[in-house]
Amino acid sequence: MLTDMQIRNLIKSDTRFQGKLVGNGLYIRYRKEDKIPTWRYRYSFAGDSKIMTIGNYVNMSLADAKKEAKLLSARVSLGFDVASEKQERKKAVADKFEAESNAYTMARLADEYFENRVMGKWKHPNIVRSRIEKDIKPAIGNLKVGDVKPKHIDDLLKKIVKRNAPTMANDVLRWLKRMFNYAIKRHIVDSNPAAAFDNQDAGGKEKSRERYLKREEVEKLFTAMKIARGFSQENELSIKILLALGVRKGELIGARWIEIDLEKAQWNLPAIRTKTGVAISIPLAAPVENWFRELKRLSCGSDYVLPARKLQDRMIPHISESTLNVALTKVKHGLEHFTVHDFRRTTRSLMSSLKIPSHIGERCINHKIKGVEGIYDNYDYFDERKVALESLANLLVQLEGRRV
Repeated sequence: MLTDMQIRNLIKSDTRFQGKLVGNGLYIRYRKEDKIPTWRYRYSFAGDSKIMTIGNYVNMSLADAKKEAKLLSARVSLGFDVASEKQERKKAVADKFEAESNAYTMARLADEYFENRVMGKWKHPNIVRSRIEKDIKPAIGNLKVGDVKPKHIDDLLKKIVKRNAPTMANDVLRWLKRMFNYAIKRHIVDSNPAAAFDNQDAGGKEKSRERYLKREEVEKLFTAMKIARGFSQENELSIKILLALGVRKGELIGARWIEIDLEKAQWNLPAIRTKTGVAISIPLAAPVENWFRELKRLSCGSDYVLPARKLQDRMIPHISESTLNVALTKVKHGLEHFTVHDFRRTTRSLMSSLKIPSHIGERCINHKIKGVEGIYDNYDYFDERKVALESLANLLVQLEGRRV
């Protein structure tokens, strides 16, 4: 009958052994290839000798090992094959783990749908990715696809509407319907819990916005941005560039430095990243070029003009779609509510106030010229756009210079 002191001395002296009997079928083994001694239990069942490991000396004391051996002996005497029971328990745990690992959660479905149906097929995949990471995954990502009910969809949409984002609610509903239809085709689920919902249950009918900032409002915004707490230099530069060029927010936040030619002072925006599917070279006025150079310094070697500012699990290497919107809420400008989406309208309106010809203004914001003229006029107007954007940049610098 080994004592605890004897076992400690054997281990301390690094004495190796195949087995030392403790009693009641319990013995301890410490072979050359073992890192730590293990407790083993030997018993007979249906005429066969069986052995099972019940623990190791680090995690199970001698007293505990004796108790476990006593319990196992009692079960054997009642006719139970304890080693087989242990294997069955391990298999049940492994099966359960495998089933849970293979379960289709909404997060898995959303990622799979994005990879197979969005990435490489949509012009602005990062908008969809943002909706997945910001709205869908936090709300229902951990649910199994088959467990998602209409109530979960309703709660999710109401939460988005409550934060005054009706357009995003419509977007989320549209993508959820498509994801569940994809899951039906893949035999993952039999029904679409989002099917009964329409825009009236989400953000309602979307109205065309008319909000734009007048000159005096732009001036107040510039003043407020300079003194806003928690409003970074990157955010300020981004907003000035959006106002100066009239590009879409997604075009700027997804921009790579390979597109920006600072030597030639122009931004070569590829067709794949424009809403119209038409590439455009955008001339950069001197102030705008300087703003980009400052962003280049702040980007610290990143491939992106506006790299992600913290570790993210949404797989987007640049700032998210909502970053600038959230940043604007920190600016106490005292103006009537507006969003980043209203900056393009502001740019176009400021151009009109500068008496820039309409067709030049439209081409500056990469709109196609309407009507018959647009069909036959394929001229790029680069030089004319350069003059127009220089006038606009100078106006913005003037408005910024008036701040108190």
